[in-house]
Amino acid sequence: MLNKKMEDALNDQINREMYSAYLYMSMSSCFTHKGLKGFANWFMVQYHEEMLHAMKIYEYIGLRGGRAILKSLQQPPPEFESPLNAFISTLQHEQFITKSINELMELAIAEKDHAAQIFLQWYVTEQVEEENNDNEIISQLKIIRDDPNGIMMLDRELAARTTTVPTEFSKGIEAALKGTAAG
Repeated sequence: MLNKKMEDALNDQINREMYSAYLYMSMSSCFTHKGLKGFANWFMVQYHEEMLHAMKIYEYIGLRGGRAILKSLQQPPPEFESPLNAFISTLQHEQFITKSINELMELAIAEKDHAAQIFLQWYVTEQVEEENNDNEIISQLKIIRDDPNGIMMLDRELAARTTTVPTEFSKGIEAALKGTAAG
């Protein structure tokens, strides 16, 4: 059984993950409008990943006898000055998410909730990957600077990113993950 303190904290995290998805969808729209469809694609794939993150927590709360409570989402910024600006914002946001996952893990340890600790380990590992991906693209964008040819080459590279997560969750996460590489 999930205790109330852990349930409330996990519900807050659902909100953070949903906001993350909302933020990346806004970034995707911005870059679609700017004609950078590869950047738009990268952020839309990121949107799908964040939705999976939220849904995993949503389902976990129910499996542990709790109830997921959905909260209002803050409006994300509609405009991003440049790809570099967007990825710096992305990294800062992911660092915030990492901090919140770490705080959840600390709560699970303090509450002696071993199941939550095991569940949250996936998120700890995922956040290392998230920040690394952002840092790699930021490094490339700093080398490119304002070179249109470099931006277009990176745009083509980012266009190749595909989602490996399911987009249909009505039968539950495990059912949705069958046949996909995500987990």
